[in-house]
Amino acid sequence: DTEGLLRIKEENQKHYRRAQRHQEKKEKIQRHNRKLGDLVEKKSHDLRTQYEHLANLRRTHILELTSVIFPMEEVKTSMRDPADVSSESDNAMTSSTVSKLAEARRTTYLSGRWVCDDHNGDTSISITGPWIILPNNGDYSAYYSWVEEKKTTQGPDMEHNNPAHTISAALCYATQLVNTLSLILDVNLPKKLCNRQVKTQQRNHEFCGENLSRHRFTRAVKKLNANILHLCFSQHVNLDLLHPLHTLRNLMYLVSPDTENLGR
Repeated sequence: DTEGLLRIKEENQKHYRRAQRHQEKKEKIQRHNRKLGDLVEKKSHDLRTQYEHLANLRRTHILELTSVIFPMEEVKTSMRDPADVSSESDNAMTSSTVSKLAEARRTTYLSGRWVCDDHNGDTSISITGPWIILPNNGDYSAYYSWVEEKKTTQGPDMEHNNPAHTISAALCYATQLVNTLSLILDVNLPKKLCNRQVKTQQRNHEFCGENLSRHRFTRAVKKLNANILHLCFSQHVNLDLLHPLHTLRNLMYLVSPDTENLGR
């Protein structure tokens, strides 16, 4: 029994020494983990700092781009509300009828519901200059209406002050701006739109072609609007400000200095 007790004591001492070594290993691993944790925290802080610096650089480039090359601003039109004109020409029309006509003019049927649009028809958005504008309400029917009329009308073509050319030019610049913003922000666009003419590859700018069909034109506009909304979502633009048909207005909200997350 005495010999068995001695053997058990020796084994217990071996286990105790082994436990001490394991405890030392555990403490060493814990110190290593704390050291790695501090290093990871420092690297994460440095990464956040670099992201903030990169965001500021992107923001600076974008604001410079949109102020020097692609300036955009709201242009007030001198159009009078049809309800006001009708009320002046028809004395029998009641004030309630006038207000209903004005309200109907400021609403848009979108996605199965009526949406109020206070800017509908009252303003336009210019890009690169006051002479290149787009209707704020997203109604670009003047382009394909002009194309259809050009096909059927004989005689000299009125090229000067043509709203179709203005719409085409504005959409061209908007496409170029969106593609440039995607490169600066490092955001992949969901829709592919070409903003240059490459004859060797049989690819042309979506909006620079002559006499685009209505289907092709509206398809290109939808792709452009989708790309703009995608950029707005990536920069956390307030969703309440966006409208799926307002091409340049959505761009204005995206590149506005008030957009806090621009460059993220």
